[in-house]
Amino acid sequence: MGGAEILKPALAEIAADIDRAFDLLLPVPDDGRARLYEAMRHAAIGGGKRLRPLLVLASSQLFNVSRACALRVGTAIECIHVYSLIHDDMPCMDDDDMRRGKPTVHKAFDEATAVLAGDSLHALAFEILADEATHPDPFVRSELISELARASGPAGMAGGQMMDLMASEAAFDLHAVSRLQQLKTGALISFCMEAGAILGRVPPDGRNGLRGYARDIGLAFQIADDVLDAEGDAEVAGKALQKDADAGKATFLSLLGIDRAKTQMHLLVDQAIAHLHGFGAEADLLRAIARYTVERDR
Repeated sequence: MGGAEILKPALAEIAADIDRAFDLLLPVPDDGRARLYEAMRHAAIGGGKRLRPLLVLASSQLFNVSRACALRVGTAIECIHVYSLIHDDMPCMDDDDMRRGKPTVHKAFDEATAVLAGDSLHALAFEILADEATHPDPFVRSELISELARASGPAGMAGGQMMDLMASEAAFDLHAVSRLQQLKTGALISFCMEAGAILGRVPPDGRNGLRGYARDIGLAFQIADDVLDAEGDAEVAGKALQKDADAGKATFLSLLGIDRAKTQMHLLVDQAIAHLHGFGAEADLLRAIARYTVERDR
Protein backbone atom coordinates (compact mmCIF):
# COMPACT_ATOMS: atom_id res chain seq x y z
CA MET A 1 0.00 0.00 0.00
CA GLY A 2 1.39 3.42 -1.00
CA GLY A 3 1.73 6.49 1.19
CA ALA A 4 -1.38 8.23 -0.17
CA GLU A 5 -3.50 5.10 0.34
CA ILE A 6 -2.36 4.96 3.97
CA LEU A 7 -2.56 8.66 4.72
CA LYS A 8 -5.86 9.75 3.20
CA PRO A 9 -8.10 7.50 5.34
CA ALA A 10 -5.91 8.12 8.39
CA LEU A 11 -6.35 11.90 8.06
CA ALA A 12 -10.11 11.54 7.59
CA GLU A 13 -10.41 9.22 10.58
CA ILE A 14 -8.32 11.36 12.95
CA ALA A 15 -10.27 14.48 11.93
CA ALA A 16 -13.55 12.75 12.79
CA ASP A 17 -12.12 11.40 16.06
CA ILE A 18 -10.82 14.80 17.22
CA ASP A 19 -14.06 16.57 16.28
CA ARG A 20 -16.00 13.93 18.22
CA ALA A 21 -13.71 14.34 21.24
CA PHE A 22 -14.15 18.12 21.30
CA ASP A 23 -17.90 17.78 20.86
CA LEU A 24 -18.03 15.57 23.97
CA LEU A 25 -15.60 17.72 25.97
CA LEU A 26 -17.30 21.04 25.20
CA PRO A 27 -21.08 20.81 25.70
CA VAL A 28 -22.51 24.34 25.82
CA PRO A 29 -23.86 25.06 29.34
CA ASP A 30 -27.12 26.88 29.97
CA ASP A 31 -25.55 29.79 31.84
CA GLY A 32 -23.32 32.83 31.36
CA ARG A 33 -20.41 30.71 30.08
CA ALA A 34 -22.28 29.68 26.92
CA ARG A 35 -20.52 32.23 24.71
CA LEU A 36 -17.11 31.00 25.90
CA TYR A 37 -17.93 27.38 25.08
CA GLU A 38 -19.34 28.39 21.70
CA ALA A 39 -16.09 30.23 20.92
CA MET A 40 -14.02 27.20 21.95
CA ARG A 41 -16.14 24.96 19.74
CA HIS A 42 -15.85 27.43 16.85
CA ALA A 43 -12.06 27.22 17.02
CA ALA A 44 -11.65 23.54 17.85
CA ILE A 45 -14.28 21.71 15.79
CA GLY A 46 -14.04 21.45 12.00
CA GLY A 47 -11.13 22.31 9.77
CA GLY A 48 -7.44 21.91 10.32
CA LYS A 49 -5.16 19.09 9.23
CA ARG A 50 -5.07 17.41 12.68
CA LEU A 51 -1.49 16.51 11.83
CA ARG A 52 -0.29 16.65 15.44
CA PRO A 53 -2.84 14.15 16.79
CA LEU A 54 -2.07 11.92 13.80
CA LEU A 55 1.64 12.03 14.69
CA VAL A 56 0.81 10.93 18.25
CA LEU A 57 -1.25 8.07 16.88
CA ALA A 58 1.46 7.09 14.40
CA SER A 59 4.25 7.17 16.99
CA SER A 60 2.07 5.24 19.45
CA GLN A 61 1.59 2.48 16.86
CA LEU A 62 5.33 1.78 17.03
CA PHE A 63 4.94 0.68 20.66
CA ASN A 64 1.51 -1.03 20.63
CA VAL A 65 -0.18 1.75 22.61
CA SER A 66 -3.99 1.69 22.60
CA ARG A 67 -5.68 4.03 20.16
CA ALA A 68 -7.90 5.40 22.95
CA CYS A 69 -4.89 6.57 25.00
CA ALA A 70 -3.17 8.04 21.94
CA LEU A 71 -6.33 9.92 20.95
CA ARG A 72 -6.60 11.53 24.38
CA VAL A 73 -3.02 12.78 24.17
CA GLY A 74 -3.61 13.90 20.58
CA THR A 75 -6.67 15.86 21.73
CA ALA A 76 -4.61 17.54 24.45
CA ILE A 77 -1.99 18.61 21.91
CA GLU A 78 -4.71 19.89 19.59
CA CYS A 79 -6.03 21.98 22.52
CA ILE A 80 -2.60 23.63 22.77
CA HIS A 81 -2.35 24.10 19.01
CA VAL A 82 -5.83 25.63 18.71
CA TYR A 83 -5.31 27.95 21.70
CA SER A 84 -2.09 29.18 20.07
CA LEU A 85 -3.92 29.88 16.79
CA ILE A 86 -6.66 31.84 18.58
CA HIS A 87 -4.08 34.06 20.30
CA ASP A 88 -1.79 34.34 17.26
CA ASP A 89 -4.70 35.57 15.12
CA MET A 90 -5.57 38.45 17.46
CA PRO A 91 -4.87 42.12 16.59
CA CYS A 92 -2.03 42.29 19.15
CA MET A 93 -0.22 39.47 17.33
CA ASP A 94 -0.71 38.58 13.65
CA ASP A 95 -4.12 40.29 13.24
CA ASP A 96 -5.77 37.73 10.96
CA ASP A 97 -9.43 37.64 9.95
CA MET A 98 -9.64 34.07 8.60
CA ARG A 99 -8.49 30.72 9.94
CA ARG A 100 -9.34 27.27 8.60
CA GLY A 101 -11.67 28.87 6.07
CA LYS A 102 -13.85 30.70 8.63
CA PRO A 103 -13.66 33.90 10.69
CA THR A 104 -11.08 33.90 13.45
CA VAL A 105 -12.46 33.76 17.00
CA HIS A 106 -11.96 37.45 17.80
CA LYS A 107 -13.86 38.28 14.59
CA ALA A 108 -16.67 35.75 15.10
CA PHE A 109 -17.04 36.72 18.78
CA ASP A 110 -14.85 39.46 20.32
CA GLU A 111 -11.31 39.92 21.63
CA ALA A 112 -12.08 39.26 25.30
CA THR A 113 -13.91 36.03 24.47
CA ALA A 114 -11.02 34.99 22.20
CA VAL A 115 -8.49 35.45 25.04
CA LEU A 116 -10.63 33.37 27.41
CA ALA A 117 -11.27 30.68 24.77
CA GLY A 118 -7.53 30.32 24.24
CA ASP A 119 -6.84 30.28 27.98
CA SER A 120 -9.52 27.64 28.52
CA LEU A 121 -8.22 25.34 25.78
CA HIS A 122 -4.73 25.65 27.28
CA ALA A 123 -6.08 24.55 30.66
CA LEU A 124 -8.16 21.76 29.09
CA ALA A 125 -5.02 20.19 27.58
CA PHE A 126 -3.51 19.52 30.99
CA GLU A 127 -6.84 18.45 32.48
CA ILE A 128 -7.01 15.75 29.79
CA LEU A 129 -3.45 14.56 30.42
CA ALA A 130 -3.94 14.44 34.20
CA ASP A 131 -7.00 12.18 33.90
CA GLU A 132 -6.53 8.45 34.61
CA ALA A 133 -8.38 7.73 31.37
CA THR A 134 -5.30 8.96 29.48
CA HIS A 135 -3.00 6.37 31.12
CA PRO A 136 -3.30 4.33 34.33
CA ASP A 137 0.32 5.02 35.35
CA PRO A 138 0.65 8.37 37.19
CA PHE A 139 4.36 8.58 36.26
CA VAL A 140 3.46 8.38 32.57
CA ARG A 141 0.82 11.09 33.02
CA SER A 142 3.29 13.27 34.94
CA GLU A 143 5.91 12.98 32.17
CA LEU A 144 3.33 13.82 29.51
CA ILE A 145 2.27 16.93 31.46
CA SER A 146 5.87 18.03 32.07
CA GLU A 147 6.95 17.56 28.45
CA LEU A 148 3.89 19.28 26.97
CA ALA A 149 4.36 22.23 29.36
CA ARG A 150 7.97 22.55 28.23
CA ALA A 151 7.07 22.24 24.53
CA SER A 152 4.34 24.88 24.72
CA GLY A 153 6.02 27.45 26.99
CA PRO A 154 8.96 29.89 26.68
CA ALA A 155 11.39 27.05 25.89
CA GLY A 156 9.10 25.96 23.06
CA MET A 157 6.12 27.31 21.14
CA ALA A 158 5.58 30.57 23.08
CA GLY A 159 9.28 31.38 22.92
CA GLY A 160 9.24 30.79 19.17
CA GLN A 161 6.25 33.09 18.80
CA MET A 162 8.12 35.82 20.70
CA MET A 163 11.06 35.41 18.32
CA ASP A 164 8.60 35.62 15.42
CA LEU A 165 7.20 38.90 16.76
CA MET A 166 10.76 40.26 16.85
CA ALA A 167 11.62 38.98 13.37
CA SER A 168 10.43 42.08 11.52
CA GLU A 169 12.66 44.27 13.74
CA ALA A 170 15.82 42.14 13.67
CA ALA A 171 18.06 40.87 10.86
CA PHE A 172 17.62 37.12 11.33
CA ASP A 173 20.09 34.79 9.57
CA LEU A 174 19.38 31.18 8.58
CA HIS A 175 20.45 29.86 11.99
CA ALA A 176 18.09 32.26 13.81
CA VAL A 177 15.16 31.44 11.53
CA SER A 178 15.80 27.71 12.02
CA ARG A 179 15.91 28.20 15.80
CA LEU A 180 12.70 30.25 15.69
CA GLN A 181 10.87 27.53 13.79
CA GLN A 182 12.29 24.71 15.92
CA LEU A 183 10.66 26.42 18.89
CA LYS A 184 7.45 27.79 17.35
CA THR A 185 6.49 24.76 15.26
CA GLY A 186 9.03 22.04 15.99
CA ALA A 187 8.67 21.78 19.77
CA LEU A 188 5.05 20.58 19.63
CA ILE A 189 5.85 18.21 16.75
CA SER A 190 8.72 16.78 18.83
CA PHE A 191 6.33 16.29 21.74
CA CYS A 192 3.93 14.40 19.47
CA MET A 193 6.67 11.89 18.70
CA GLU A 194 7.88 11.71 22.30
CA ALA A 195 4.32 11.19 23.50
CA GLY A 196 3.99 7.87 21.69
CA ALA A 197 7.22 6.70 23.30
CA ILE A 198 6.20 7.97 26.75
CA LEU A 199 2.88 6.12 26.48
CA GLY A 200 4.85 3.03 25.43
CA ARG A 201 7.22 3.46 28.42
CA VAL A 202 10.28 3.84 26.18
CA PRO A 203 13.17 5.40 28.17
CA PRO A 204 14.54 8.79 26.99
CA ASP A 205 17.72 7.32 25.49
CA GLY A 206 15.58 5.12 23.25
CA ARG A 207 13.84 8.08 21.60
CA ASN A 208 16.71 9.61 19.59
CA GLY A 209 15.45 8.40 16.22
CA LEU A 210 11.99 9.80 16.94
CA ARG A 211 13.51 13.16 17.94
CA GLY A 212 15.51 13.26 14.71
CA TYR A 213 12.41 12.50 12.66
CA ALA A 214 10.47 15.23 14.47
CA ARG A 215 13.24 17.81 14.02
CA ASP A 216 13.49 17.15 10.28
CA ILE A 217 9.77 17.10 9.48
CA GLY A 218 9.24 20.18 11.67
CA LEU A 219 11.67 22.19 9.53
CA ALA A 220 10.37 20.64 6.30
CA PHE A 221 6.83 21.55 7.36
CA GLN A 222 7.80 25.18 7.92
CA ILE A 223 9.69 25.48 4.63
CA ALA A 224 6.62 24.03 2.91
CA ASP A 225 4.51 26.66 4.72
CA ASP A 226 6.82 29.38 3.39
CA VAL A 227 6.47 27.96 -0.14
CA LEU A 228 2.69 27.85 0.21
CA ASP A 229 2.74 31.40 1.55
CA ALA A 230 4.50 32.50 -1.63
CA GLU A 231 2.85 30.27 -4.22
CA GLY A 232 -0.37 28.98 -2.65
CA ASP A 233 -4.04 29.85 -3.06
CA ALA A 234 -5.51 31.76 -0.09
CA GLU A 235 -8.95 30.20 -0.64
CA VAL A 236 -7.51 26.67 -0.56
CA ALA A 237 -5.27 27.52 2.41
CA GLY A 238 -8.22 29.07 4.28
CA LYS A 239 -6.10 31.98 5.55
CA ALA A 240 -4.27 35.08 4.32
CA LEU A 241 -0.98 34.47 2.51
CA GLN A 242 2.26 36.43 1.90
CA LYS A 243 2.01 38.22 5.25
CA ASP A 244 5.61 37.48 6.27
CA ALA A 245 6.98 38.94 3.05
CA ASP A 246 4.78 42.02 3.45
CA ALA A 247 6.06 42.47 7.01
CA GLY A 248 9.68 42.18 5.89
CA LYS A 249 10.34 39.06 7.98
CA ALA A 250 13.24 36.77 7.15
CA THR A 251 12.01 33.31 6.11
CA PHE A 252 13.60 30.20 4.64
CA LEU A 253 12.49 31.46 1.23
CA SER A 254 13.93 34.95 1.58
CA LEU A 255 17.24 33.52 2.83
CA LEU A 256 17.59 30.51 0.54
CA GLY A 257 15.54 31.38 -2.52
CA ILE A 258 12.61 29.27 -3.73
CA ASP A 259 14.64 26.57 -5.53
CA ARG A 260 17.16 25.94 -2.72
CA ALA A 261 14.35 25.99 -0.17
CA LYS A 262 12.40 23.33 -2.06
CA THR A 263 15.53 21.18 -2.42
CA GLN A 264 16.22 21.53 1.30
CA MET A 265 12.70 20.54 2.35
CA HIS A 266 12.86 17.37 0.25
CA LEU A 267 16.27 16.50 1.74
CA LEU A 268 14.79 16.96 5.23
CA VAL A 269 11.94 14.57 4.39
CA ASP A 270 14.44 11.96 3.20
CA GLN A 271 16.43 12.43 6.42
CA ALA A 272 13.27 12.10 8.53
CA ILE A 273 12.36 8.82 6.85
CA ALA A 274 15.94 7.55 7.32
CA HIS A 275 15.54 8.03 11.10
CA LEU A 276 12.87 5.31 10.99
CA HIS A 277 15.23 2.65 9.59
CA GLY A 278 14.89 0.51 12.70
CA PHE A 279 11.15 0.07 12.18
CA GLY A 280 9.19 -1.95 9.65
CA ALA A 281 5.66 -1.61 8.30
CA GLU A 282 4.46 -0.22 11.65
CA ALA A 283 6.22 3.06 10.70
CA ASP A 284 4.63 3.35 7.23
CA LEU A 285 2.15 5.97 8.48
CA LEU A 286 5.03 8.11 9.79
CA ARG A 287 6.79 7.78 6.44
CA ALA A 288 3.61 8.87 4.65
CA ILE A 289 3.20 11.85 7.00
CA ALA A 290 6.78 12.95 6.27
CA ARG A 291 6.06 13.01 2.54
CA TYR A 292 2.73 14.77 3.09
CA THR A 293 4.40 17.70 4.88
CA VAL A 294 5.86 18.89 1.56
CA GLU A 295 3.09 17.72 -0.81
CA ARG A 296 0.10 19.40 0.86
CA ASP A 297 -1.73 22.45 -0.54
CA ARG A 298 -2.77 24.07 2.77
